[in-house]
Amino acid sequence: MAKITLDNLAHSYLAKPSSEDDFALKELNHVWGDGEAYALLGSSGCGKSTLLNIISGLLHPSQGRILFDDIDVTQATTSARNIAQVFQFPVVYDTMTVRDNLAFPLKNRGAEPAYIARRVQEIGAMIGMEAELDKRARGLTADAKQKISLGRGMVREDVNALLFDEPLTVIDPHMKWELRTQLKSLHHEFGHTMIYVTHDQTEALTFADKVVVMYDGRVVQIGTPQELFERPAHTFVGYFIGSPGMNVIPASVSGSQAQVHGTAVPLSQNFGTLAGKVELGVRPEFVTLTEGEGLPVTIRRVEDVGRHKIVRAQLFGKDLNIVAAEGQEISPDMTRVTFMPDHVNVYVDDWRSEGKAA
Repeated sequence: MAKITLDNLAHSYLAKPSSEDDFALKELNHVWGDGEAYALLGSSGCGKSTLLNIISGLLHPSQGRILFDDIDVTQATTSARNIAQVFQFPVVYDTMTVRDNLAFPLKNRGAEPAYIARRVQEIGAMIGMEAELDKRARGLTADAKQKISLGRGMVREDVNALLFDEPLTVIDPHMKWELRTQLKSLHHEFGHTMIYVTHDQTEALTFADKVVVMYDGRVVQIGTPQELFERPAHTFVGYFIGSPGMNVIPASVSGSQAQVHGTAVPLSQNFGTLAGKVELGVRPEFVTLTEGEGLPVTIRRVEDVGRHKIVRAQLFGKDLNIVAAEGQEISPDMTRVTFMPDHVNVYVDDWRSEGKAA
């Protein structure tokens, strides 16, 4: 287990980068706690796998350092860093049995045979492959092979960190849920530092203690699922987290009041007078349809998804999403919306602005 420090870290795949835009991973300075479970979350191309490969030692950064427990490992090999990494697609030895695949990392390090046998049996049970332990990997399905890869990554108890690069891509949906649960259980039992790369918000939010949201090569927010939902630090976080994502509405702000096309919107804090690109961020869960007050909307359609209804509307020509209770009746007279002031975030040039008590 290790505390991981990213010190002035950045990376470009170009030999001579000339501007910030040439960097796939823009400058990072973060400390990730020993024994915590992190998920790197973002869309394709945002820098998640680049960062993971720098942490693992498969890639050397263009600048900066990476430290494990305050020891500089920037130039250290992957094996010297004592990490286990599981990749997006299964990496197994086809000619070996499942048992031998799982045992390989332990045999390679000279572990005692009795310990190897016990540990392989435990991991076989964890990944649901006890009955296949003596089968050769060659004839197994892709998702079974990926379970072997996961198991081989988890079989060692002495690693500094466990790194997962979208490991459940080829796993069927039901097994995904089971394996995420097992990974979380493993983390609680052994306290490994875990870093899990994914573009799936459900995977990230159910697995991690803290989610690291990346956008355009930057870490834009690190927080708990609740923090990401309630106080997105960047408009991308609000858009990417949640289904539907956060509504982003152009506005002007003065003091504890916003103006949207001349209609006043109360805020719970005082923001002074803001300049730049000013927007309000409001989750669909905190938008209320009304008949007589608020901002004018036009309802386009209502989607009943079982647990609640999603109302697709338009506000001054822009899409607006509203989450209504399953039993709520949506009448034609509901042509206005209000926002819960405590749940309205204010953004300037895409970054959340902190107000003061009103």
